[in-house]
Amino acid sequence: MPEPLNANTALPNCIWVVHGPNLNLLGSREPHIYGHDTLETINKQLIALGKPYGTQVYCTQSNHEGALVDAVQSAISQSKG
Repeated sequence: MPEPLNANTALPNCIWVVHGPNLNLLGSREPHIYGHDTLETINKQLIALGKPYGTQVYCTQSNHEGALVDAVQSAISQSKG
């Protein structure tokens, strides 16, 4: 996750992707069901998809609900819309 910005700064054209519990196991946990792509690979693909549009993509993952709530609340204070 990027460093927190000052309260008066908002990021234009950004997308925040919040991955929930167990997605850190993608690529290693039951790949015959969930596939072989890791979360890192998926995040890199998402970031690359945003670049042609001038959109910054921020990805975070946690297995803990509180950390996910913190990430969403941080995104709200750093984004427009």
